[in-house]
Amino acid sequence: MSISSLATSPVRDSAQPDLAALKTRQQGTWASGDYAVVGTTLQIVGEQLCESLDVRAGQKVLDVAAGNGNASLAAARRWCDVVSTDYVPALLGRARERAAAERLKIEFQEADAEALPFPDGGFDAVVSTFGVMFTPDQDKAAAELARVCRSGGKIGLANWTPDGFIGQVFKTIGKHLPPPAGVKSPALWGTRARIEEMFGPHASSIQAEPRNFVFRYRSPEHWLQVFKTYYGPLLKAFGALEPAAQAALTNDLMVQIDRFNRSGDTAMVVPSEYLEIVVTRR
Repeated sequence: MSISSLATSPVRDSAQPDLAALKTRQQGTWASGDYAVVGTTLQIVGEQLCESLDVRAGQKVLDVAAGNGNASLAAARRWCDVVSTDYVPALLGRARERAAAERLKIEFQEADAEALPFPDGGFDAVVSTFGVMFTPDQDKAAAELARVCRSGGKIGLANWTPDGFIGQVFKTIGKHLPPPAGVKSPALWGTRARIEEMFGPHASSIQAEPRNFVFRYRSPEHWLQVFKTYYGPLLKAFGALEPAAQAALTNDLMVQIDRFNRSGDTAMVVPSEYLEIVVTRR
């Protein structure tokens, strides 16, 4: 992903970004490092989302921008018929390995969240955890989620909020690598107002519940080392900066962790707010 597109700075409407080029850079970013190392720690979010959706055995569930398959695995554990999609084949490969290890039946398919290769109303539930929020064309992606969900079905999302820890990480990155002009912040998906704007016309109801995922690492330095090595957006950010600028970004991130950290010792225990959304399709 283009790192600068992840920042939470204001949108500059006067410019028209090249969304196709941005998407290509995004794919390269998410394919770098090994997101699965980070993604697997977020499994509890997929489990919680499936409970909030009240998914039932036998329902058809589509996981969009599934990454290494957290929500896919959670739905399959509940005996749903699951299709797991992403536009990074390597991530689908890691999800496939996890499903095989647990003997869970999941169909994996490479797909773009902005052009899903599925019929209208084909799924009882459509889910995405920290995935679809990073699409360049937000309105197109939201319309696709709504299109493939049947009337009376549910769309379940988990999106980082602007003011939570990860939202602030993206904002910090944006200070050092400003976003392209005209690109909407992914963190808008973590606001009730933007969700209602995108899904309101398709919804009979929208529920939005702030929740926290807690990052638990040996130390702030441990978190940074893991994210710099495996998490594409941060890996690419550091790779794009000169040594002095890397040191400045490191310092800003350490200050931010200290502000959120509630461990009381040398460990890192940092709650990161996200918005859990359940849209019931009209």
